[in-house]
Amino acid sequence: MIKIICLGKLKEKYLVDFVEDYVKRINRYHKLEIIELKDELTLELEEKQILKHIQEKDYVITLEIEGKEMMSEGFASFIETTFISNSTITFVIGSSLGLSNIIKKRSNYALSFSKMTFPHGVFRGILLEQIYRAFKIMNHESYHK
Repeated sequence: MIKIICLGKLKEKYLVDFVEDYVKRINRYHKLEIIELKDELTLELEEKQILKHIQEKDYVITLEIEGKEMMSEGFASFIETTFISNSTITFVIGSSLGLSNIIKKRSNYALSFSKMTFPHGVFRGILLEQIYRAFKIMNHESYHK
């Protein structure tokens, strides 16, 4: 299973449609769950919410500007390899406050898509698109280029 834990609810219809489209596409390959949590006033309150949705066995990937970058092919290989010994990959997208140190310490891998900052909803769509692209690459299907 793939879980995506994110803070904040999407409000814009175009982003909701974008995300829903990629959720449908990914679900053809793998079970996907998006967990939307409420934005809080402090990292500590957000941390408590996030931790409720992370199981001990989950392989946690935090999305962080300071994380490691990789190309799409490398991301596909990383996902495929991670699923060999982990049944659940959990991605965590922080709020505008970022992620607490406790969440960062719980992370198995810190991933960065760019040193740039993206709007939360847009980034959620970008992550989903890259997950979909990874499944297309893993299955040797056209789409990637």
